[in-house]
Amino acid sequence: MFEVKNIEDVNLSENPVIAQMSKYNHEQLLFCNDNATGLKAIIAVHNTVLGPALGGTRMWMYNTEMEALNDVLRLSRGMTYKNSISGLNLGGGKAVIIGDARSMKSEALFRRFGKFVNSLAGKYITAEDVGIGTQDMNWVSMETDHVVGLPGKSGDPSPVTAHGVYVGMKACAKEQFGSDSLTGKKVAVQGVGHVGEYLVAALAKENAEIYVTDIHEPTLKHVAEKYGAHIVGLDEIYDVDMDIYAPCALGATVNDDTLSRLNCSIIAGAANNQLKNEEIHGKAVMDMGIIYAPDFALNAGGVINCYSEVEGLSSSWAMGKAEDIYTTISNIVKRSKSEGIPTYKIANQMAEERIEAIGKVKLPM
Repeated sequence: MFEVKNIEDVNLSENPVIAQMSKYNHEQLLFCNDNATGLKAIIAVHNTVLGPALGGTRMWMYNTEMEALNDVLRLSRGMTYKNSISGLNLGGGKAVIIGDARSMKSEALFRRFGKFVNSLAGKYITAEDVGIGTQDMNWVSMETDHVVGLPGKSGDPSPVTAHGVYVGMKACAKEQFGSDSLTGKKVAVQGVGHVGEYLVAALAKENAEIYVTDIHEPTLKHVAEKYGAHIVGLDEIYDVDMDIYAPCALGATVNDDTLSRLNCSIIAGAANNQLKNEEIHGKAVMDMGIIYAPDFALNAGGVINCYSEVEGLSSSWAMGKAEDIYTTISNIVKRSKSEGIPTYKIANQMAEERIEAIGKVKLPM
């Protein structure tokens, strides 16, 4: 346990939390605990140069608190880059609630979480993410105005997220195959929850050959039957003979083990932080001739949908803005090829360039 008796005894280099924040250059962390409701959560604000930090809340049964911390730090950093590369006037933030989303939810828990969000006075705006639904956000909104994705407003961001992934996937196909048609292409979708199902629906309309897997059997069977997809096992998904691998569940599925098994030409999915190690696996996919669509650029439809609510814009505006993901991904891939730099690094550079430029505009006179 990190224990300090006197303030002069503090050595920041020995504090694993401060070290983690420094690694990703975060502005602020808020640890939330409430014994009465069982709430244990972390809110991470990564960067607010472009505007208030917007990013969803994820509810997951993490194995350790450090695992939850690492996830929220990576996810919030990804939101900064996602909002920047999408041309939105928003910074990046994220929240995680440690708990089982199927058994531990309550109005009291989410209202208490809403009070913590409100304590940040608008520096962080929350929304839905994995394990969270619109009813949960309704409860949060009873305690704070700093929440988006509510029923009757922009609502569920999943359709816009899926549409962005779909058009970005088509942009990758154009670069890799010479045509952006996905008809007849073999696509393996890992995770068919909200976003995954909408993506499968779009692929089915274009007559792609679809393979699906998911940890939740009823959802998996429903999607497979509805759209004529082939069910494969959770681990077997990596061995499918496919053109496109679409990870739409949790991150880090592109790693040392899976890369030796993946038989695909494109990696394009909705999951966050798909590369277990950006530097190692981002270069590896490039060396293998696989086009990797950087996840934060590809799955930006959700935050575009939330931004439309923040700014009072229409749902049609959000869907139209998501169409721009096609051009964004195309530009990233072209620049990656011409410069011989992995796509993730090109996307990072594009996001950082905008943050740096706007940061100069916001400097005091």
